[in-house]
Amino acid sequence: MKRPFTLLLCIFLQSMYMYSVAQKPAPSPDPITSGAKIAVVQTEYGKVRGYIHNGIFTYKGIPYAQAARFMPPVKPASWEGVRSSMTYGPVCPLIDPTTAVNDESEFLFHHDWGYTNEDCLRLNIWSQGINDTKKRPVMVWLHGGGYSAGSSQELPSYDGENLSKKGDVVVVSVNHRLNILGFLDLSAYGEKYKSSANVGMMDLVAALQWVKGNIARFGGDPDNVTIFGQSGGGGKVSTLMNAPSAKGLFHKAIIQSGGGGLNFKEKSISGRISAAVLEELGLKSTQIDSIQKVPYDKLAAAGKKALRKVQEQLKAEGKEIPGFGLGWGPTQDGTFLPYQPTAPEAIALSSDIPLMVGSTKNEFMASLRDPSLRTASQDEIKARLQKQYGEKTDAYLSAVKKAYPADTRPTDLIDIDDMFRRGAIKQADLKSTGKAPVYMYLFTWQSPVQDGEYKAVHCMEIAFAFNNISRCEEMTGGGKEAITLAQKVSQAWINFAKTGNPNHKGLPVWQKYTPANGATMIFDNQCVEKYHHDKEFLEITPSRML
Repeated sequence: MKRPFTLLLCIFLQSMYMYSVAQKPAPSPDPITSGAKIAVVQTEYGKVRGYIHNGIFTYKGIPYAQAARFMPPVKPASWEGVRSSMTYGPVCPLIDPTTAVNDESEFLFHHDWGYTNEDCLRLNIWSQGINDTKKRPVMVWLHGGGYSAGSSQELPSYDGENLSKKGDVVVVSVNHRLNILGFLDLSAYGEKYKSSANVGMMDLVAALQWVKGNIARFGGDPDNVTIFGQSGGGGKVSTLMNAPSAKGLFHKAIIQSGGGGLNFKEKSISGRISAAVLEELGLKSTQIDSIQKVPYDKLAAAGKKALRKVQEQLKAEGKEIPGFGLGWGPTQDGTFLPYQPTAPEAIALSSDIPLMVGSTKNEFMASLRDPSLRTASQDEIKARLQKQYGEKTDAYLSAVKKAYPADTRPTDLIDIDDMFRRGAIKQADLKSTGKAPVYMYLFTWQSPVQDGEYKAVHCMEIAFAFNNISRCEEMTGGGKEAITLAQKVSQAWINFAKTGNPNHKGLPVWQKYTPANGATMIFDNQCVEKYHHDKEFLEITPSRML
């Protein structure tokens, strides 16, 4: 019995050797090495060829699945020969195509909008070695932009090269279906469309399945996968933690400014939205299949009108509207997402997944929404606060001073985020009831660019987590303080991906979070751990639904 098995094993190993010789980057005088036989890896669907940049094997635009409009993803078609995978693939079409930008903020963010196509199920990989037996931790990045916009290449901070190089981790980033393409609930119109409300999230499960089946050939360990994301990407991490079909495909999770993952749409709401879309398109329920051929711009316009219409209806009915308005996102459909995130059954699904969760100090601050506040005096800021807090204004000011005693600018009194921070705490409180550890952080470092007016704005910490200060000098200033802090932040992310514990010698001891201790690592020029430092501030500010 043993000899046939041994013979088969030898044949298998020999065939593997024929197409997947272990590679490490050879010394080169040039930053980039590329060519017909460079960085070739066999996947389940065919060979892909990337390139080597600064010693990191790099692959872009690899298909991980395919899907018809509103249909669940299926495995990608196989190909013959070697597929060139050296540039980013298509991104999901945007509801509102970018035709103009704000000059100042675009200087900071430096968006790369990419090119659009509904066939956008692609992923990118960065690794120090391929076709070897080294089991590197895998970090799968889920981009921001809510559930409606963004891509894996949208911001320069998303590039995985420096993170891979620093931590010897395999970094993966993913494109998937968004907005009306990913989250239009047509389940009321036939069995064919039963999954349509969540196909955008099902794409991410398909990506994780691809990682499980293929990442070992790119030097990664399929049994040590961390999913991490910021803003909408953080919400997607939270959503996957509540998806039974994602169970076992990842082992740790990091949620950055992603408090929006705490509520899924009820089918009663998603059904009203889809009915309004059909009404806008002039389609009867018997004509539902026609929606698959509606041009995207017409479909997107109908979706926008439908969302506005249903939001106005809900307001008239006295229903609560999310802080950023009614938008596209996951639905509690009873199958892909059987529970709301706050349900005990949902919490139990990911009870064994270590979690790191946090936000930035200033997020969508008041002076970002109203730049005229930047030149306001302290008295003018206090007068504005008086209109909002009335007799509680002094208590508010006292709470701000207690939470952040080093703040000096007038706008510091009004620019502190309470929405994302509150969401992060709620997620941590819920998760801490399980057996896996929870670590909380708050990124408070203030960027010096543009006279320091952007502070610790939404997205600021991403460049630090990816160790990408040099790629994001417009946002961070690129100075020594930023570089030093990035070393600390990125190492925490790396250590967490490796072990489920972010502690390292560059930080003070970072305790596990509990609702009782409120332990929060403050990332700043001087990193410290604090305990319920902003409790009074959060108690006095209004609770807003994300």
